Amino acid sequence: MMHAPVSSTPTRQHAAQAGRTGIVQWCCLLLLCSAYLQGGLEKAVDFPAALAEMRHFGLAPAAPLAVLTIAGELGASLLVLSGVLRWAGAAYLAGFTLAANLLANRFWELSGMARTMSENGFFEHLGLAGAFLLVAWIDWRGGDGLRRDRPVRPGRPAPPERSA
Repeated sequence: MMHAPVSSTPTRQHAAQAGRTGIVQWCCLLLLCSAYLQGGLEKAVDFPAALAEMRHFGLAPAAPLAVLTIAGELGASLLVLSGVLRWAGAAYLAGFTLAANLLANRFWELSGMARTMSENGFFEHLGLAGAFLLVAWIDWRGGDGLRRDRPVRPGRPAPPERSA
C-alpha cells in the first residue's frame, strides 16, 4: 500500500491552531501583567496617592521613586506583552515583585490575623515572581512554548519540532 508523502507546509488548520495558541498565551501574559498595568495606571492617574504610598513604605525621595515605579510597571508589562525583550520585562517584574514583597509583606513582624493575611500575600507574590522568572527563562531560551513563530535567538538551539 502506498502512502502519500506528508507535506511539511502548515495547513490552514495548523495555522488557525497556532493563531489560537498565540491569543491564549497573550491573554495569559496579560493576566500575569494585570496587577502591574493597573498599579502603574492608577499611580499615574492619582500621583498624590502614589507619593503617599512611597511615604507609607518609607521610600524617599518619593516623587522620583514613584515615577520610576510607574515607568517600570508599565514599561516592563509592555515588553512582556509585545514580545520585544520579553525576558527583560519579565525579569524586571520578578525582581520588582520580590523587592516590593519584602517591603510590604513583612509577616514576620506581625501577629494574629494580620500575620496570616500578610504571610498569604507574601507567598502569593513569591508565586507571581516565579511565574515571571519562568516567562523570562522560556523567552531567553528562544521562546519555546511562548511564541513558536518567532526566530530563535542567535547561538541558541532551535526548539524541537512537534509532530502533528
